[in-house]
Amino acid sequence: MRATHRPTGPVVVMGSVNLDQVQTVRALPRPGETVHGTSLTHHNGGKGANQAVAAARMGAAVRFVGAVGDDAAGERLRAALVADGIDVTDLRTVAGPSGLAVILVADSGENVIVLEAGANGTMRPDDLRLRSFEGAAFALFQLELPLDTVRRGLELAKQAGVVTVLNAAPPDGAERLPHDLIDVLVVNETEAAHLAPDADPTNATDLLALLAPRHRGVVITLGEAGVVWSFDRVEGRLPARPVKAVDTTGAGDTFTGALVARLAAGESWQDAMQVATAAAALCVQREGAQPSIPYLNELGPN
Repeated sequence: MRATHRPTGPVVVMGSVNLDQVQTVRALPRPGETVHGTSLTHHNGGKGANQAVAAARMGAAVRFVGAVGDDAAGERLRAALVADGIDVTDLRTVAGPSGLAVILVADSGENVIVLEAGANGTMRPDDLRLRSFEGAAFALFQLELPLDTVRRGLELAKQAGVVTVLNAAPPDGAERLPHDLIDVLVVNETEAAHLAPDADPTNATDLLALLAPRHRGVVITLGEAGVVWSFDRVEGRLPARPVKAVDTTGAGDTFTGALVARLAAGESWQDAMQVATAAAALCVQREGAQPSIPYLNELGPN
């Protein structure tokens, strides 16, 4: 598909907004084990907000659809999106706490995350409006909002003629979303295996073969093994860039937001993948979710 045929324009991101409480540890605790932390910090996060920030820093005009609480965290999270030039007209403020993510990060860069939905869990299908999606080129969704709300968002985006992208994370419930609402599916290996239980979970080619017929595009990120994809039945693969990971939090969100931003700019799949891979590689060399997301001018030639 020629880049000139791809829709260009704004990106709508509908998803979660969280305050991330990040605790670093030497190694992730085993069940029943208590470990000492080495530092405690707070960052702006949430898969939806992270992907919106990544898309904005990669050059897209971004609108955000979501909810924050009427607390200090909500004010902070809203202000951070505005600071990145993101349109927050459809970011609602609701009574109660904002979303919270408790994140443990080991010296190896590995992490585990526990989510408290807060305001994110209050989002209902009736809260959404068609106007939020009209005029956009792409609409990007994740699964940290209630599933019926995500489904309604996908329906409205399709009604508005927008290319829909679902990052099926976390994957629980994703199989209940109609395939025809999702133009492009972005998943990691674990999420892909959840959606294709009959495939060999260690074989990316097998996973891709089962998922590709359901959608126009499928992307499977493989961590240190890179990324594979299928678009209009044409497959591709890129190796990961060799880097020393400091913190992998937000790497997948950075990749997804960057990918959609560059597709919305009219770039080819291959070129957009190159940018997304470079952005994720730079992200993991820094700490935090949104603080680690790079700007397009930091990436250099791809």
